Amino acid sequence: MSQPYYLQGSAFTIRMNSVIGWLARHGVSLMGSQELSVRGRKSGQMQRIPVNLHTYEGVQYLVSARGHSQWVRNMRVAGGGELRVGRRTRTFAATEIADDAHKAAVVRAYLERWGWEVNQYFQGITVKSTDAELLAALPDHPVFRVSVEH
Repeated sequence: MSQPYYLQGSAFTIRMNSVIGWLARHGVSLMGSQELSVRGRKSGQMQRIPVNLHTYEGVQYLVSARGHSQWVRNMRVAGGGELRVGRRTRTFAATEIADDAHKAAVVRAYLERWGWEVNQYFQGITVKSTDAELLAALPDHPVFRVSVEH
């Protein structure tokens, strides 16, 4: 069995993520970016990463452009986390969605909104890809439905 797809960030990307995360922590959201905090499945410590929370048909989603990353693995165990911009922190529950036509529609809409930033991580898949190409790529890109707790 092969390892699940995961594209680790370059040194530049890691540095940019730390800057974008710092900005979000201090109240500056770039194009809708937020800081995700999720409890580490091994360390138990909160792990932070900037994300683009995506809204599709009134529902919010987290899409992993880079595949089965550490935050994805942690989210599967934790079942939720926190989203933050400045002092505004929202606790949420997360449910991973199945690789089906609905997920394909969410990912296509995500690529339409964020493709300029994330296309390079989707192994040739873009908003213009066929439905069959998109469906074939879905197992490499986990998606979580976000339910904000009140």
